[in-house]
This record gives sequence, structure tokens and C-alpha cells, in this order.
Amino acid sequence: MTSAFKSAGIAICFVTVLIAFGWWQVDGPGKKDEPRNIPVSLTNMDFQMTNHLGLAVHPRELVGMPTMVFFGFTFCPDICPTTLNDISSWISALGDDAKSLNVVFITVDPERDNVDAVAEYLSYFNPTVKGWVGNQAQLREAAKLFGITYKRVETGDGEYTIDHTSGVYLFRADGRFARTIDYHESREQALPKIKRTIFER
Repeated sequence: MTSAFKSAGIAICFVTVLIAFGWWQVDGPGKKDEPRNIPVSLTNMDFQMTNHLGLAVHPRELVGMPTMVFFGFTFCPDICPTTLNDISSWISALGDDAKSLNVVFITVDPERDNVDAVAEYLSYFNPTVKGWVGNQAQLREAAKLFGITYKRVETGDGEYTIDHTSGVYLFRADGRFARTIDYHESREQALPKIKRTIFER
């Protein structure tokens, strides 16, 4: 009887170790980051768009100041307004440090988001945020260079939404990609990333 209990105890311990090891690899400290596309340097990007003021813009114009880039669209029901509210909050928290920061919102919905629509949309957020609008070809090129994805999803009755990469991309002043702020990262995680990007040389 004692031997049976001993064997059962060993089996339970073994299973517990396997479960713990599985957690460590899947959800714990041993979890491997999912592979993601890394944006190329802003200095190597070659596409043109129009900003929310109707002026032609190019990624190379952003070089010389640290830069934050977010892709979204004005009809986005939750992720985009939430992220833009977060960005506005981060800018306010940065104070004077934000004066040295480019902040760009690029629409992934050229069909509905013209210059006027993006200008009106951004009027609800921090004025530091600039909107960029491109045609389908320009957007495809931008998505490739930034390493983001977007996909039109039909919702019925001729309406649609767009699934898209939701991270915020940070670039150093020299145009090199620095790091990403993932959707739903806390303010306590996001602000140090932005400050580190601003002051990195």
C-alpha cells in the first residue's frame, strides 16, 4: 500500500513538473516572442502621402526627430480611438520632451478617409498628432516598409471594417526603428519606451 502511494506521489510530481514547464514556455518567462516584421529605417522609405493639412509628405522628412507612427482608420470602433487617446495622454505626460517628437497617424482606409475626414477625426485628439492619407498603392508600399498588415473585412449591407496591426512604432531621431508599444500596454510601460527613444543617440 505504501509503495502504491509512493508511486502515485511520484507520478503526481512528474505531471506537476510537466505542467509547470509547459506554462514557463507558453505563458511564463520562457515564452518566445512571436516573430514580427521589423520596419526599415525611415531614411530608406520611399513613398509619398498627403497630410491632414493637404500638404505632400515623405517619411524622410521625419528624420532628425524621434518619431511615433500608428496605423488606423476613422471608422475604427475601438482600437484606434483608444490608442489615439493613449497617445494623447502620453504626449501630455511627456511635457516639454514631446516637443522633439513627430507623431503620425496613417490611415489604412483610403476609400473613406480623405484629408478632410482625417483632419476632423484628429481634431478630437492631441494636436501634435499628424494624419497621413495615401492612395491604395501608396498605402501598400507604406505597409510593406513598416511591416504592418491590414485587411478589409465585409460586415454586410455593403459595409466593412479593417483588421490591421495595432502597435505603435517608435523610431530614433536618425530614422532607425527602435521599438514597439503593443496595444493595451500600460502607461507605466509605454512612457519609458518613448523617453528612451527620444534620448537615444
